[in-house]
Amino acid sequence: MTWQDQLKADPLPWLLEAETPGVRYLALRDLLDRRPADRDLRAARELAHTRGPIAAVLAKMNPAGYWVQPGPGYNPKYRSTVWAVTLLAQLGASAEQDERVAAACGYVLDHALTPGGQFSASASASGTADCLQGNLCWALVALGCDDPRLAAAYDWMARSVTGDGIAPASDRQAPVRYYAGKCGPGFACGANNKLPCAWGAAKVMLAFSVWPARRRTAGLKRAIQQGVEFLLAGNPAQAPYPSGYAAKPSGNWWKFGFPVFYVTDLLQIAEALVGLGYGRDPRLQPLLDVIREKQDDLGRWALEYEYTGKTWIDFGARKQPNPWVTLRAVRVLKAAG
Repeated sequence: MTWQDQLKADPLPWLLEAETPGVRYLALRDLLDRRPADRDLRAARELAHTRGPIAAVLAKMNPAGYWVQPGPGYNPKYRSTVWAVTLLAQLGASAEQDERVAAACGYVLDHALTPGGQFSASASASGTADCLQGNLCWALVALGCDDPRLAAAYDWMARSVTGDGIAPASDRQAPVRYYAGKCGPGFACGANNKLPCAWGAAKVMLAFSVWPARRRTAGLKRAIQQGVEFLLAGNPAQAPYPSGYAAKPSGNWWKFGFPVFYVTDLLQIAEALVGLGYGRDPRLQPLLDVIREKQDDLGRWALEYEYTGKTWIDFGARKQPNPWVTLRAVRVLKAAG
């Protein structure tokens, strides 16, 4: 089955409309597989950086490379540096295309990354969390950052999954240990009552999916395998993951959104797993069925979880067909098919 066969209708003309230059650029790149030197792709990329949402977000950046206030950039949500950089990556921004993107990447590495490789909300190792670590590792790679410090961030992220060389949180004298937030191996999180957090796992696995295969150490490969088994241990379409403070999974799993920050949807689980090469794994098929079923008769997906008024730009009305969500869904079906 090709990816086009999975659609009720062809959304490409809609995704390629000039009125949405950011979506058009990514559709050309990811759905039509235009080569980097392609004239149309180059023009679309430039337009996305000068007229689209990328330009709107970059216009709010301080020339030093941060948003709102200096520092690690976690607060205030969802306009400060962490969220702006994550958003830019989801919009397809490129450090090669705009030097401000490169400046933002450097600022994050200078102010939010600890010497031990933890991305932190507080600039200290104790402020790390899987969702933050995964979001920023993924975002920096997606933005085209090639700083050698990223290797340390990926090393910590892999070992934090497997537990290799990391002492329990209770061992306060250990040079490398878990903390109250990132409290143990296997995606354990203090915010999820110390149980494995699938929201964090989705971010970590998405970050692993964009790390070049030639740079994946044996420990990172073990972390990938452990993450795959966690996400596919049950039927992923039912989000059967530990809910530390609730009797059933969050309903947000089934609300496809844009952008995606720490609240996670099932579509991001699929993005991570198809990115790691598991698109044809039989265990993933029920989730792919859910994705297919959510399209409308014109092959479009609705915006169901949004941040209207909370971040630098709005991306459409809730419950209405949305090109950004549609792009996310179609990319998954294309990769899986």
